[in-house]
Amino acid sequence: MYGIDLHNNKDRYSTIEDNKRQKFAFLPFRRQIIVKKVSPVNLELEKFKSEHLNEAEISLHLSDKQENELYSLLYDHKEAFASDKEPLGAIIGHEVDIILNIERPYPPLLRREALEIHIKELLDLGVIRKVGHNEEVEITTPVIVAWHNGKSRMVGDFRALNTYTVPDRYPIPKIQIALTQISQAVYISTMDSLKGFHQNAVTPRARKYLRIIVHCGVYEYLRITFGIKNAPSHFQRMMNEIFPEELSGGWSIIYIDHIIVSSKTSEEHMYKLSRVLTKLQSVNMKISLKKCHFGLKELKALGHVVSGLSLGIDKNKVASVLLKPMPQNKKLIQSFLGFAGYYKQHIKDFASIARPLYKLCDKDTVLK
Repeated sequence: MYGIDLHNNKDRYSTIEDNKRQKFAFLPFRRQIIVKKVSPVNLELEKFKSEHLNEAEISLHLSDKQENELYSLLYDHKEAFASDKEPLGAIIGHEVDIILNIERPYPPLLRREALEIHIKELLDLGVIRKVGHNEEVEITTPVIVAWHNGKSRMVGDFRALNTYTVPDRYPIPKIQIALTQISQAVYISTMDSLKGFHQNAVTPRARKYLRIIVHCGVYEYLRITFGIKNAPSHFQRMMNEIFPEELSGGWSIIYIDHIIVSSKTSEEHMYKLSRVLTKLQSVNMKISLKKCHFGLKELKALGHVVSGLSLGIDKNKVASVLLKPMPQNKKLIQSFLGFAGYYKQHIKDFASIARPLYKLCDKDTVLK
């Protein structure tokens, strides 16, 4: 090599002697500089070679003709190679789809009949709607039929949804403390909201997460339902906002969908009941008459017996526990302790009595 073409040094070329038409390029190979002869310059091709093809390995055993043909071929198909302008392709005609398993379950006949009754009732009440065949169904929740005291209840398995739901930590009142405040009342009334949660509409965005699948189709909840993580917190906040003066006055207790009104005189009680019922009418909340108790001196409420003299335990609740078999595993022991703890203020030395049972629930304890 005798010289360098300074006029074209940006193209990484060199010339030998004064032959300006004959140019040579420096190509790296195994830490050596190899001079290779190229044909007359095609500027776009040469730019493509210098900016892109230097990243690829080109055989040194190709003839000049073969090499030029290869370069031309690669240049003609340069859009097939990633570049700074288009580093990532988007393959045409091969989209990936995800298909959910939304096959309808077919429970036993007895459960199917019970489900159909519940579905019809909820449709008639406007709590749910049937999802059309032409609507996209992304999420569905299976349902089960639970039986209690000979009656069936349809329950959605929303555990997966609850796992990803942002928790609403609005406090639920401690009912024992609240009931103590009205234990000296002479007149006590209690009311329950009819299918409480079902009276709360849900947003359009939330509806798509509240779709259930049964043997007769896919349905979407238009109202909140049991089993949803934040349903109790939302309902408690709503009730507290509806009845702020009644709660601050100390004569009303609201525990989610349960309303208790207490008074010392008949006239006072009528006035308070009128206030509560007027507010219920104003927000269009309906009360179940079957669960209403008005003007009583002693009342069973939330597992307790409230009277003008004291706050006690509902004996029926105690009797139901005495009839249960001895718990045989940690889960059953924890369930019993949860029930007993609800009434601990009525049990002297509860902590000392329950301590051995709590020790049985330790993770290191092995039950024999």
